[in-house]
Amino acid sequence: MDLLRTTVQSYEWGSRTLLPEFLGAPPTESPQAELWMGAHPAAPSRVSRSGVLRPLDRVVTEDPERELGAGTVRRFGARLPFLLKVLAAGAPLSVQVHPDLAQAQAGFARENALGVPLDAPHRNYRDDQHKPEMIVALTPFQGLCGFRGPAGTADLLDSLGVSALRPYAERLRVGPERQALAEVFRAFLRPPEGLLDAVVHALGVAAEGSAEARVVAYDRVARAHPGDPGLLSALMLRHVELSPGEALFLGAGVPHAYLSGLGVEIMASSDNVLRCGLTSKHVDAEELTRVVRFDAPPTRVLTPRQEAGEEVYPAPVDDFRLSRYVLRAGEPRRRATLDAPQILLCTAGALTLSSAGESLAVRPGQAVYVSAGAEVAVEGAGTAFRATTGTAGPLG
Repeated sequence: MDLLRTTVQSYEWGSRTLLPEFLGAPPTESPQAELWMGAHPAAPSRVSRSGVLRPLDRVVTEDPERELGAGTVRRFGARLPFLLKVLAAGAPLSVQVHPDLAQAQAGFARENALGVPLDAPHRNYRDDQHKPEMIVALTPFQGLCGFRGPAGTADLLDSLGVSALRPYAERLRVGPERQALAEVFRAFLRPPEGLLDAVVHALGVAAEGSAEARVVAYDRVARAHPGDPGLLSALMLRHVELSPGEALFLGAGVPHAYLSGLGVEIMASSDNVLRCGLTSKHVDAEELTRVVRFDAPPTRVLTPRQEAGEEVYPAPVDDFRLSRYVLRAGEPRRRATLDAPQILLCTAGALTLSSAGESLAVRPGQAVYVSAGAEVAVEGAGTAFRATTGTAGPLG
């Protein structure tokens, strides 16, 4: 059991207050966006071994079976397959999608064969892994997730009163769903001159005094990313509001963007992102449209289910499993021993973790890494999120 020394990523869309308040610190001058916990090579957490702080990714690769367990190594190789974060959105993130595993493997091999450097700004695939993810709200949280039904988006476009949007609304009302969504999405990636300005103005007018959350949210997107055509793609996505404790799962090909709020995020440990807009980074329209899923299933807001003394957030992948313990003072300790690696993150209250005669007191924002098979117990008054693999099985 190791207390993680973690990294805070300062991206421009981060908040100056959300993460500091969570960590019990004063506001910062620069935005703080993500607190990373894991072994991703871009910002691995550090652990103390023999009195020396070492990156967790190196610790894992030097003795993978001891750290991960034989089952995890057989399934995922000598790497921690998940990455845990606390995400603080102070401004809208880019609209983005992630590839499935086959797309990632093919894209990574293709760009390697073309000699595209791994750190090249125009590279789409930086590894050969997919990147399913889940976000659990710690505060009221807003995001965009998946396509709205074509008729619903046509109604929204018509409501803005922009004559140049009428052909797109009409196209969404006729023809097969997937074809209509794909055609309008592709057209919005390269809008005709003047359309974006007209939409921005119409949103500003519509948002004045409006009580409709999505209209206010789209206007906020427009103000945060002036002149970015990604706003038009964003108008096609469902606006979602999460209460604390509610979650979204985002699979391959689903366009999405987080808008505001603090949440616990878990994902497969990958850096493969294709962006649709609301960003100064590279947008590859051709590759993007090969990856996006052009359908509009209902957006499922997830709540945890009770399972063996913890609350589990269901996810249809085995790269990760996310659950939480909500403990009250005086309750019996909870055993959290698994045959797979795990990270335990305190998000509220004060908790004590015990393993092999050692105890660690943790507060919000502090996390502990537990090697496969190590006995660990949690007690106190507070909330802990537990991240592990979806293939983990209890030892008893």
